[in-house]
Amino acid sequence: MRKLSQVLCASVLTLSASAVMAADYPYKPITLIVPWSAGGGSDAVGRQLAAGLQEELGQPVNVVNKTGGSGVVGHMSMKMARPDGYTLGLGTAEIATYQHIGTAQLSYEDFTPIALLNLDYASFTVNADSEWKTLDDALSALKANPSDYTVSGSAPGAAYHLSFAGFLDQQGINPNDVTLVPSEGAAPGLQELAAGGVDIVFSSLPEIESMRKSGRVKALAVLANDRVDSFEDIPSVKEVTGDDWIQGSWRGLVGPKGLPEEVTARLSEATEKVWKSEQFQDFMSGRGYGTVWEDAEGFRAFMKDQDEKNAATIEKLGLAN
Repeated sequence: MRKLSQVLCASVLTLSASAVMAADYPYKPITLIVPWSAGGGSDAVGRQLAAGLQEELGQPVNVVNKTGGSGVVGHMSMKMARPDGYTLGLGTAEIATYQHIGTAQLSYEDFTPIALLNLDYASFTVNADSEWKTLDDALSALKANPSDYTVSGSAPGAAYHLSFAGFLDQQGINPNDVTLVPSEGAAPGLQELAAGGVDIVFSSLPEIESMRKSGRVKALAVLANDRVDSFEDIPSVKEVTGDDWIQGSWRGLVGPKGLPEEVTARLSEATEKVWKSEQFQDFMSGRGYGTVWEDAEGFRAFMKDQDEKNAATIEKLGLAN
């Protein structure tokens, strides 16, 4: 009985200490892990978020870039961190691919979702001289003779590739029948498109803008349900097909699994204020990034949906391991 009492007392004291720590949160600097290189898009978004959180929380928020393994190193560091709210991460769309491709044992279930901040949809872009004038034209040709056409924009299994392939599958076109020409990102793919080497490129809208303005490429659609505010002249695929499609490259704030509810709520509240701020919105629109807000619950549902869609597409493409 004495031993049981000691265990119970220790448990109560531990819980009480945790509650006090959560109530005082944050009382020391916070580390924000970005799983991609300094100078890139995720790094820029992470640093803008960190600056806003520092103001809202009253503690330094230090960005640390942990790169390697196509984001695995950084995301694994987020997963393995102590769940006390002092090590957070900018989770990216790759979370919904790792376990299905076999890159790492990582999934959305390994994290505490705090807030979704950003979602960039893929464009369906063709050469300016393409005979396809509309998305309907392109889909009709692809359905008739899919093996006659080539597509580029990334390595196999990247976020935009999965979105594009999933969309083709939804429209009754086997994505395996359209030849993928892998590229190290959108830039070389777009150069190949402009030169006539491939027929289609999937990429973010900001990445195509300079070549679109110069008249070298044209976007037939954005793979989304609605038009994007910064690119209102480009129709959404739902306008054309009538089918819902929400998938792309995204970024959100996460913590390790087991983050206390009080800490998650405090961070979600602070992040929402940052997201709604004029500074953050101006930064995102200036870079052409899509701003989408979901709180912790909504973010978890979103990641689950993305995970399920990617699992099906990865299996279809033969990339599953």
